[in-house]
Amino acid sequence: MIRNVLSIAGSDPSGGAGVQADLKALSARGVYGMAVLTALTVQNTQGVSGVHLVPARFVADQIRAVFADVKVDAVKIGMIATAEIADAVADALAPHQDVPIVLDPVMVAKGGAALLDVSAVDVLTRRLLPLATLLTPNLPEAAALLKEEAAESRGQMADQADRLRGFGPVAVLVKGGHLGGVESPDVLATVSGVTWFDAKRVPTANTHGTGCTLSSALAAELAKGASLEEAVTRAKAYLAGAVAHASGLRVGSGHGPVHHFHALWSERSV
Repeated sequence: MIRNVLSIAGSDPSGGAGVQADLKALSARGVYGMAVLTALTVQNTQGVSGVHLVPARFVADQIRAVFADVKVDAVKIGMIATAEIADAVADALAPHQDVPIVLDPVMVAKGGAALLDVSAVDVLTRRLLPLATLLTPNLPEAAALLKEEAAESRGQMADQADRLRGFGPVAVLVKGGHLGGVESPDVLATVSGVTWFDAKRVPTANTHGTGCTLSSALAAELAKGASLEEAVTRAKAYLAGAVAHASGLRVGSGHGPVHHFHALWSERSV
């Protein structure tokens, strides 16, 4: 049976991040993708220059319409933008706590544009983190949620991941891409302890939408019944392939997208 996964996120008209990346990743991982929009953005591979918010009530109405008609097997939450939207999403998802939720706390775009109001961080922490099966912050996002400096070592990463579990998510995957060095380590904190997932860093400028892609792949694997450890292993392997093959695309002159369909498209078709 093909599983159904709902993405709740903003739109990227250049196709590399947001719901566009989510739908590509979900399709590539063999599930049926659906999307609830929280915001429209003016952006390309060089950065974000504008954001137009969807009214919070309309966001909630979109979510309720999907759940009223479709069996949702997992949810991925990306760009939330405001406290009002965070509250609306939490209210709409509260009756569905049996559905796995992957929460990617999108706060800042690759180019540095803020994608989450400061006032929304507390609502995100208080209302959405307790609903999450898996929280997937990068180092700056983990630090912002904890209101402290970003981790600079593996020990600090593991400590922050474990303390973020105290806000309510079942598990936390802190992504170490900002750590530097030839390795890109991620750490998964669960009730059983921490597990490290190491990968070689790929030298490329095509990193636009990597967080969106990973969290969507994780939601797809959880929807298919994978354990947390299995989901992380499979999703990271998929993302590594998408990054490694990104040079096959010719999209923009800034931070280009990853190749979501690297395993499905031949080089000749690119």
